[in-house]
Amino acid sequence: MNFISKEALERIREQYPEGARVELTKMNDPYRTDLVPGCRGTVRFVDDMGTIHVSWDIGSSLGVVYGEDACKVIK
Repeated sequence: MNFISKEALERIREQYPEGARVELTKMNDPYRTDLVPGCRGTVRFVDDMGTIHVSWDIGSSLGVVYGEDACKVIK
């Protein structure tokens, strides 16, 4: 289990505010073959564990897990 510091959590929440558009760069889940790098979505919220909850354009709502997965904000 990956623990996150209060400072890191605040940084993530600042970087990924509700409504921000993101692009997936890494998903460490071999069972979710539909979510691949390049998928785009909209941030819903960041929880207390640092997971970025995203409404993906493909219809999924799988979160981006701190320390396991990665996404970036797009303009």
